[in-house]
Amino acid sequence: MIAVIILNWNGANLLREFLPHVLANTDKELARVIVADNGSTDTSLEVLREDFPEVEVMRFSENYGFADGYNRAIAAIDDEYAILLNSDVAPAPGWIGPLWEYMKTHPHCAACQPKLLSYREPDKFEYAGACGGFLDKNGYPYCRGRIFDTCETDQGQYDNAMDVFWASGAALMVRTQAYRDAGGLDPKFFAHMEEIDLCWRMQLQGWTVAAVPQSAIYHLGGGSLPASNPRKTYLNFRNNLLMMHKNLPDSVRSQRLFVRRLLDTAAWAKFMVTFDFKNANAILRAHRHFAKMRKNYNTHPEAILLPEQPNILLEYYLRGKKRYSQL
Repeated sequence: MIAVIILNWNGANLLREFLPHVLANTDKELARVIVADNGSTDTSLEVLREDFPEVEVMRFSENYGFADGYNRAIAAIDDEYAILLNSDVAPAPGWIGPLWEYMKTHPHCAACQPKLLSYREPDKFEYAGACGGFLDKNGYPYCRGRIFDTCETDQGQYDNAMDVFWASGAALMVRTQAYRDAGGLDPKFFAHMEEIDLCWRMQLQGWTVAAVPQSAIYHLGGGSLPASNPRKTYLNFRNNLLMMHKNLPDSVRSQRLFVRRLLDTAAWAKFMVTFDFKNANAILRAHRHFAKMRKNYNTHPEAILLPEQPNILLEYYLRGKKRYSQL
C-alpha cells in the first residue's frame, strides 16, 4: 500500500476544502489517506472526526514543523511507499497510478513528484515545484515551468517524465526505506528547502529523483506563510545556506558560499532601499544562525554531484530567459 500523508496544523478550512478532492480521486486499492495533525489548536480534529470519519488520524502533541512532522509520521507506518501531500492540494483523477507505476519500473528512483498546477489558475504551473526542480550554480532553485516568480502556462511542453534534481514537497512520493536511510527531512530546517536537501542527500546515496507529469495535482500554495513574510525569508535564506554547506563537495563549497553571501548582501540592500526593514533583518538573522548551525553538520568532502548549471540570475534578469525551455 501507499500511505498518503497530509500534515495539518490549524488547517481546518483547508481540510474542508481539499480533503474531499483527495478522497474522491485516490484509488483506495492502492493507497490509504492519513492526516498527521501537528498539535492543532483550531477545530481541525473536530472537522476530521465529524466530516471525515473514514480518514486515519495521527495526533502529535505539538507543532513539529513540516520536516519533523513528516519524519514522525513516516516512522509510524510500514507501507513501502509514502506520499507527502500538502493540505492545500486537490489531486486530479487517477493521480496515484502513474507515480506508483514509475516507482515500480524505476527501482533506482527514491522520490518523484507529479505535475504541479495552480489551484486558482489551472492552466498554469504552480510555484512550489511545477514540473520538477533544479538548482543553479549558486544554489537558487528553479523548475521546469517556473523560474523565480514567472510561472509558465502548461501546454504539455514538459509532459515527459525525467530525472530532476529535486521533487516538490507539496506532493512528494518516496520509497519509505530510502527516505529513512537518507535520514528523512532535516528537522533543524523546520520548513522550506527541506525537500531539496532530502533529494540531494538521496542522490548522494546513489538514488535518482524524478518528475512524472502523467500525474497531476492542483496546489493552492502559500498555505503556511505568504511570500513576503519575514519568517519565510529567514527560513529560505538560512536553509539554503545550510543545504549548500551540507551537500557541496570541499572543492567548491567555500567558493559557492562566498558568492551566496555577496548575492544575499545584494538582496539585503534591496530590502533596505525599499524600507522593508523586517525582511532585511531576516536575512541578517539567517546568516548569523547559519554560522552557528553549520558546525553541527558533517559534510561530503568528495561528493561531486552537481553538473554544470546555469547562473539563473544572469539568465533571467540580464538575458531575459523566463522559461525553462530557453535555458
